[in-house]
Amino acid sequence: MAQLTLKNLQKRYGNKAEVIKSLDLQINSGEFVVVVGPSGCGKSTLLRMIAGLEEISGGGMYIDGSYVNDDSPSERGIGMVFQSYALYPHMSVYKNMAFALELAGHPADDIARRVHETAGILQLEPLLERRPKDLSGGQRQRVAIGRAIVREPRLFLFDEPLSNLDASLRVQMRMEVASLHKRLGSTIIYVTHDQVEAMTLADRIVVLNRGNIEQVGTPLDLYDHPANEFVAQFIGSPKMNLIPAVLRRAGEQQSVVELDNGKSLVLPIATPPEAEGQSVNIGIRPEHIRGGNLAQCEYQGEVMFVEHMGNETYLYLDNGNVSEPWVVRNPERSTIRVGDTVGVGLPVECCYLFDSQGRAFQRLVASSATH
Repeated sequence: MAQLTLKNLQKRYGNKAEVIKSLDLQINSGEFVVVVGPSGCGKSTLLRMIAGLEEISGGGMYIDGSYVNDDSPSERGIGMVFQSYALYPHMSVYKNMAFALELAGHPADDIARRVHETAGILQLEPLLERRPKDLSGGQRQRVAIGRAIVREPRLFLFDEPLSNLDASLRVQMRMEVASLHKRLGSTIIYVTHDQVEAMTLADRIVVLNRGNIEQVGTPLDLYDHPANEFVAQFIGSPKMNLIPAVLRRAGEQQSVVELDNGKSLVLPIATPPEAEGQSVNIGIRPEHIRGGNLAQCEYQGEVMFVEHMGNETYLYLDNGNVSEPWVVRNPERSTIRVGDTVGVGLPVECCYLFDSQGRAFQRLVASSATH
């Protein structure tokens, strides 16, 4: 186990814009931290910098308090699992797992002990004599993970390791990775673009956007208390609905917003006086929108698409912006069809409010998980 500290970490390529911009982060010993963000946000670059595969342009990196910017990958004591399995096709599973130890000059009996112990953890013992072509995708991924484990690193890095697997196998491998972390107690940094993986695996999530950290917190903290619109829409599937409004009256205990259809809502959200008159966005998650009598709801919308999930139904509603329809979750099976008109109710205790820069105002109600 190891503690990782990043101070003002930066990455530039020549004279181009920075890929990682002055990043500060501490990852505690034994913690499982997931870095999420859209494609191109810098998450894989960050992981490669930690591994020593990318040069650090500025700032400092510390493992257990020791400065490691100039250390080689082997000196950092890091094990990395890549998106591509990167297995040697001509070698057996045993040889794939033992190869790095052989290169490092470890005694044969020590190599055998490590490989067999790791194979037992990952249920690979019956497969040790097979070659990668004889393995399933999930088995190959376990071999790739095993190759990192046998080196007994201080820190594990996972770079989108499940993205090449089908949906059912991803669920199985998520459980295996979580079980592995619990068993080894290792420090793990796991990069993914899949926020479902992040929500189910992480002790803490780091949300990265354009080389900057938007927010760090536990999965439920980020879901219930997003710092801004980016986090609110990135964490949660389907993403949070945003509804344009104007802040008509600010207040320390409640705020009055006017919707674009002229109706008003009194929200239990604190806003400063200087924000009064500002264009804002109301946020509400699909599971919190309430349908009902059209005359009593704040909005009504025509159903564009119905997604039947068996135990629940998602309705996609035309709100005048075809590229961003509202999404409503019905916790039951529904007989609503495309073309029907449904009510859109906005319970104030479940609403969020974001300023013109996308920053969240303070909510004065319990977390949305209780509603």
